[in-house]
Amino acid sequence: MPSLKDLKNRIESVKSTRKITKAMQMVAAAKLRRAQEAAEAGRPYAERMNAVLNGLAASVGSSDSAPKLLAGTGSDQTHLLVVMTAERGLCGGFNSSIAKLARTKAQELLAQGKTVKILTVGKKGREQLKRDLGEHLVGHVDLSEVKSVGYANAAEIAGQILKRFDEGEFDVATIFYNRFESVISQVPTAQQIIPATFEEAAEESTLYDYEPSEEGILADLLPRGVATAIFSALLENGASEQGARMSAMDNATRNAGEMIDKLTIEFNRSRQAVITNELIEIISGAEAL
Repeated sequence: MPSLKDLKNRIESVKSTRKITKAMQMVAAAKLRRAQEAAEAGRPYAERMNAVLNGLAASVGSSDSAPKLLAGTGSDQTHLLVVMTAERGLCGGFNSSIAKLARTKAQELLAQGKTVKILTVGKKGREQLKRDLGEHLVGHVDLSEVKSVGYANAAEIAGQILKRFDEGEFDVATIFYNRFESVISQVPTAQQIIPATFEEAAEESTLYDYEPSEEGILADLLPRGVATAIFSALLENGASEQGARMSAMDNATRNAGEMIDKLTIEFNRSRQAVITNELIEIISGAEAL
């Protein structure tokens, strides 16, 4: 049975932990508001870019003049998985859910005899994947020194991916991230970015004439589309990370409070037992005299 001093020290330790988790919860709540606004503000741009590229791709079709980013290499043997996670932990299952989705996809591809290469963005995903897929890791992007993720960071990541594609290192590229829905709901998402695929957009009655040609415009817009998709994923990840951290720290704070209550009850019972024993000894000594 722990002594009164041990129980008291443990209570103080849990109280200190509760202060830390409460502070982290408040910081995450403040960051969540800005991150959520950024993610929601970026969605209309990404959706409009998708609609424009979708219309252009439909006009070009599968012609021989279609850009390589749209038509692909003609093979799907080598896959590049871009796993985008956080640089920090203490955010519940945020990082694990992305890594799990990517791991499942990699295992499916390997079972089909495909070649898998993994590019990680954020060290937490790299730490989880290198345990059983370490031989497939081909690169890493460190964003730990970046205070606020911007389009320049997405363009840099896109540049690395496009360079690898131009050098023939892979045939298909897919990004993995968490799409933000609410503080308690983040959806692990896999999105293919090379060859370009587009969600079905609402049909428009407006007809456009493109100059110099659809192929020329696509060749210029498709790399920007890759960067836009990555930037949107980074924004979604940022909001999801803060929401998950806020929820996790709230749970940790409540658990610490419950532990403090239990330890306090145990401390009071132990102290009462000590006092009772001392009284019994005093009374027994007085009766012996």
